[in-house]
Amino acid sequence: MPTITMYSTRSCPFCVQAENLLARKGLAVNKILVDQNPDEFATMIARSARRSVPQIFIGEQHVGGFTDLLALDQSGQLPQWLAQG
Repeated sequence: MPTITMYSTRSCPFCVQAENLLARKGLAVNKILVDQNPDEFATMIARSARRSVPQIFIGEQHVGGFTDLLALDQSGQLPQWLAQG
């Protein structure tokens, strides 16, 4: 199973929704709080080219934010991304 990394903040409702969706699937998340670490915020921007949270990665693949993750799940493609990780 690939590592799932989510760049997040302590007060982001979309981050909570993403984490809950993944938890319902039985998937663990490596959560990185960018509001506590400016270096990690810079890393998130470099990896995703986005400044908003959450930014979710399955392995090295950039999923995007919560709505992107939800779309993958609803379309049935999330298991494929997890297998490719």
